[in-house]
Amino acid sequence: MRRLFFLCLSVVCNPLWAAHGYALWGDLKYGANFSHFNYVNPNAPKGGELRLVSNLRVSTFDKYNPFTIKGSAPAYLADLMFDSLLTGALDETGAGYGLLARDVDVAPDGLSATFRLAPEARFHNGDPVLAQDVKYSFDTLMGPYTSPAYKSLLEDVAGLEVLDERTVRYRFKKPNRELPLTVGGLPVFSRAWGRVNGKLKSFDQIVTDIPIGSGPYKIGPVRFGKDITYVRDPNYWARDLNVKRGSNNFDRITVKIYKDGTARLEALKAGEFDLMRFFSAGDWARRVNGKRFDTGELVKAEFKHRLPTGFQSYVLNTRRDKLKDIRVRQALGLALDFEWMNRQMFYNAYQRVNGLFGNTDCQASGMPSVQELALMTPWRQDIPPAAFGLMAVAPRTDGDSSLRANLRQAQSLLKAAGWEVRDGALRNAQGQAFEIEYLDSNESGARMASPWARNLEKIGISLSFRPVDFALYQQRLQKFEFDITSIAYGGTHNPGQEYADMFGSKAADQEDSGNFAGVKNPAVDALISAMTSARSKAELLPACRALDRVISHSHFLIPQWSAGTHRMVYNSWRLAKPESMPPYAAGEGWAIDTWWAK
Repeated sequence: MRRLFFLCLSVVCNPLWAAHGYALWGDLKYGANFSHFNYVNPNAPKGGELRLVSNLRVSTFDKYNPFTIKGSAPAYLADLMFDSLLTGALDETGAGYGLLARDVDVAPDGLSATFRLAPEARFHNGDPVLAQDVKYSFDTLMGPYTSPAYKSLLEDVAGLEVLDERTVRYRFKKPNRELPLTVGGLPVFSRAWGRVNGKLKSFDQIVTDIPIGSGPYKIGPVRFGKDITYVRDPNYWARDLNVKRGSNNFDRITVKIYKDGTARLEALKAGEFDLMRFFSAGDWARRVNGKRFDTGELVKAEFKHRLPTGFQSYVLNTRRDKLKDIRVRQALGLALDFEWMNRQMFYNAYQRVNGLFGNTDCQASGMPSVQELALMTPWRQDIPPAAFGLMAVAPRTDGDSSLRANLRQAQSLLKAAGWEVRDGALRNAQGQAFEIEYLDSNESGARMASPWARNLEKIGISLSFRPVDFALYQQRLQKFEFDITSIAYGGTHNPGQEYADMFGSKAADQEDSGNFAGVKNPAVDALISAMTSARSKAELLPACRALDRVISHSHFLIPQWSAGTHRMVYNSWRLAKPESMPPYAAGEGWAIDTWWAK
């Protein structure tokens, strides 16, 4: 689903005429006649192979259709095989440039965006990419067999018109500067995909049919459950296009799957693949070593980025009776001792997540501004009173703060919420003990949750860890059958309609939506609406900062941790790279897009 969130990165200079791109708040960095993005090597040689590991938590894959709800598709498939109308640059936010679309024309009233397709654009089977394919892709993504996230994301899209063979016009229900980027970032696939003997399958039945996309790679050799190889299309229609020059340099990209982290790390040390991104501070500090590191074949490097921190969090499912009370949710957060965990478990590698929009202009701080208060005050009855004061800050246990004081505050909050210790356990008025379950598909989650569970036990709460395989984990998340889980939400410099899927009232009752916390609050809905309808950055910032305050002070999420660098190991004998990483590159995606074989 990463392509969904290109939406936050992309495109036009002037809405009065067609342009080569679209910029959300101002001018594009690259002019109409640019030859290539600054961060690529336009003369990078083509050839060789990149071998890497899957970035997904699933231990296998069972389909080639990345858009349907059921099943698991291989890592990177959507990005490598499906082009979109627009594509973003890794050294710019809020902007996008023509890929399948030769140009884009946004109406002066902001109620439509017209895209003219490049006549040279071709699918893998040689068919031209036509307006009817764009319409088919849009209609399919809005249909019953794809993730509800698409419906939330495209809620303000009124429809798509085919104007001629290579021109489409998206119509919008209301002006929203983000929507041209949103629709411009949607994947486009062929109407022939899944057609057998002249009859098109239902989209949910398109499972292992080879995708017919227009991207730089096709599916090559596959060993189900072990690896998949993407093979560069030598006839890729956009290979000489300015937005693709210097990119997609490997002839083959092989993605390997390992059952557990230990096997993956040992395979890296044995030279079975060339690139791996690390998320474990313990592995990075203690276990990334060996003969190949000593010889310089494997290089351990940290690449500093300027990406939003995101808001990786423990998510509290407010559909559960025990978690409906805000005081209970706040008490649970007070028992998490991040400072101890960072010292003892993470080698001081992380910073605490603070709010939804860390490391962006949307991050709230201090007291609300006059503009923020103007948006929040009409909904005062639906907003926690604390949100009208200082911005929420995650509890600390260093300096003048301590875990003991935090736990005392937690006990007071629980007592006010009707929970008191009786018969050796924390119980409510009905005598029910406070027992909750933490659901995860990763065994290592137990190690992270154990210190939190010990602290909760001190105030009478029993937190049990429930590991399940990824297929069951997905199913339970889709049906919201959990008390607490951990979600690594991605951040953005340009928040928009995707937040309706994460926190909107409509999504709370929609199975398989991204509203895992079950947020149903008209104030939140209104702030998301104000954010998506902002006509300038001056209107956007108060709306997103107000949303940040309301969500943070509602304690739906217990913030975890983030890092300001991409930690990666790569094989320097086999791989070459540009001199520096663009500031908004996403880890291994930078290598896939712009590195080359020696």
